[in-house]
Amino acid sequence: MAKIKVAVLMGGKSPEYEISLISGREVVKQLDKNKYDVFPILIAKSGTGTEKVLKLEVDVAFIAMHGPFGEDGVVQGMLELASLKYTGSGVLASAIGMDKIMFRKVLSSQKIPIPKYVVLRKGGPRGIVKKILGAPPYFVKPSNQGSSVGASIVKGEKEMGKALKLAFRFSDTVLVDEYLKGLELTCALLGNENPLALPVIEIHPKKGEFFDYDSKYTESGADEIVPARIGKKITKRIQEIAKEVHNLIGVRGFSRVDFILKDNLTPYVLEINTIPGLTPMSLLPRAAKEAGYSYPALLEAIIKYAL
Repeated sequence: MAKIKVAVLMGGKSPEYEISLISGREVVKQLDKNKYDVFPILIAKSGTGTEKVLKLEVDVAFIAMHGPFGEDGVVQGMLELASLKYTGSGVLASAIGMDKIMFRKVLSSQKIPIPKYVVLRKGGPRGIVKKILGAPPYFVKPSNQGSSVGASIVKGEKEMGKALKLAFRFSDTVLVDEYLKGLELTCALLGNENPLALPVIEIHPKKGEFFDYDSKYTESGADEIVPARIGKKITKRIQEIAKEVHNLIGVRGFSRVDFILKDNLTPYVLEINTIPGLTPMSLLPRAAKEAGYSYPALLEAIIKYAL
């Protein structure tokens, strides 16, 4: 049987460039060389390198790019124009998943629980935050980044300026969320229209007060317990909501939906990751392993859904 030719795209014009490289290299390393001819494609921070994949005669592009220009529909659109199959979601689902404001609006239309929030624009008025959310604490983050890039907790009004300055470095629009206290959870999914919900993971950050960049990508940055110790009823509810979100956005192949279990009782959706991390420390491979998928088997499933 002829091998499937796979181009693995990594890097890109994103603050998550380094993480994308780690994900991409791990995918290249773990793909079964008896089944696949693998062609690593490094996309530079300037964006150069994308043309290489269009020159290769491959069966599928494996997108291991996180954040803007990789996870937001841009690369997906280029591959659509080239009539080249690729892993993960299409242009629209990728764009909605990356744009936290549009994502929240879609979920609100279906009454899926999300935090109360305010959208601020660079240079715009900020007094609306207190009127809608009341006094701090708040959770502040850019509207179009992943991996908690530019995110921070505001405990008092004096910290607001610093938090907004950081978030506006990455986006012209910023989300200010009500601060929900509770257990951080995540549920990964595999599949297209009828995805398999993998075991829920319970997250206890050790580097910071929330599951920030350092907690995610530093060894021993967080305690990640799988399956989560939340009982069968809440586990089932979270998996059901995660599947509903996956289907509502139109996600393909794989995803990961992040939650806060408010007061350790009520699940609220924070965001969806349409290209979850694939590093050795990432949550999707951990959940897949608990469900019986080795890393190579996980990659094989993702590619099958693309083909």
